[in-house]
Amino acid sequence: MDKYPTWQDEPTKPEQKVSIIGEDIVQPQQDKALTKKELEAIKGRLTKARTQLMLDKPFLGNLVLRLPLIAADSWCKTSATDAKSFYYNPEFIDSLNNHQIKFILIHEALHCALTHFARRGNRTKHKWDLACDFAINPLLVKEGFHPPIDVPIFRQYEGMIAEEIYPMIDDNIDQEPMDQHLYDDQANDDSKESDGGLREDQLQSDSPEKINKDKNSNTNKTQSSQLAQQPNSLSPDEVESLATKWQKNLASSAQLAKQAGKLDGEFAKLIDFFLQPQVSWQSLLAQYMSTFARDDFSYSRPSRRMGDAILPSLRSHQLDITVAIDTSGSISQEEIDEFVSEVNAIKANIRAGITLLACDDKLCEHSPWRFEAWNELQFPASLGGGKGTNFIPVFDYIAKQDTPSDVLIYFTDAKGKFPEFEPDYPVLWLIKGKERVPWGSRIQLN
Repeated sequence: MDKYPTWQDEPTKPEQKVSIIGEDIVQPQQDKALTKKELEAIKGRLTKARTQLMLDKPFLGNLVLRLPLIAADSWCKTSATDAKSFYYNPEFIDSLNNHQIKFILIHEALHCALTHFARRGNRTKHKWDLACDFAINPLLVKEGFHPPIDVPIFRQYEGMIAEEIYPMIDDNIDQEPMDQHLYDDQANDDSKESDGGLREDQLQSDSPEKINKDKNSNTNKTQSSQLAQQPNSLSPDEVESLATKWQKNLASSAQLAKQAGKLDGEFAKLIDFFLQPQVSWQSLLAQYMSTFARDDFSYSRPSRRMGDAILPSLRSHQLDITVAIDTSGSISQEEIDEFVSEVNAIKANIRAGITLLACDDKLCEHSPWRFEAWNELQFPASLGGGKGTNFIPVFDYIAKQDTPSDVLIYFTDAKGKFPEFEPDYPVLWLIKGKERVPWGSRIQLN
């Protein structure tokens, strides 16, 4: 774990029983089975933490309240969710302080509210599970919540969603998710195996001799009857139904928090991002650009050689579009290629000439590149970039031109310095991430 940056909560020490024989440290002893009273006390700690969240953070508290609390059998090592309930290992919860319990509760609720269970697609399960954790944990730490010790906090992913993080994770990473995501179609298969064998609790259930030898067997059986077995993974119909349900939960929780005046910061951005209409950016860009097309029908009188009839004729004028690309390092080459391909297709349909600019904190020294309507838009081999983000140089360039641009399309993550005043021509921002823009039209790329 040394290679992973972790949260360190100095005042908090893990409560483990360690036996020392000579100079050898033995693994923590197996705690005895918890009594019904102890299980109720642990659930009471979870309930208390939920109540505090409802008062202090109503948005998060309302989301957490949507998940019933269920104590789990030995299959659950820490905590888990199937998008229906919050499953927990009682001994794990008992080892945490109140701040860490809140972190765990919110972590599971956000997996559900952000519909991680419905967004994996064809991605690899292990990497997707990690990407979902890495999207949530830095956000919670930034908002002041304390994770359990040794939970990896990858701050470089702060402000990113799981789909953005996924391609940045090494395929061979050996890090494990901090919890279990039971909603996936592989969840049961993975959890029932350990190095190709059965789980310990399964072996015990199939070996009555071993149970009889255990002098605490009656206690264990009593506890086992109080703990939940692992639920089945979700069917496609359940995934669709739960995704709709959790979107409504997200919207209603946000509304309650707004009424209480307790919704701001990163969570306000998160809500705006996930509750906006899910329409592809390609479709939105095409619709937007079609409004600028200057194709129209003319009924002007034709020459006498064409006869006396006045028939409509198509009149076309070329658009002049400026396209700016943020080269500060946050936009991948694959995303740029997809963007350029889409703009090229639109350009061919609406007869547009394009001036291409590349900019990080200043314009690329090779800018601009000019492509007429009949030219194919090709991305230059080298753009430089990689520094900070400043949008002002692009607007200064356009202001110096003899003919103003019909529209500026800016491809960016919107984390930069904006001009103080809005220009007198339309600006269309294609945004990767959740940042807002002070003016202009915004299209979400994710």
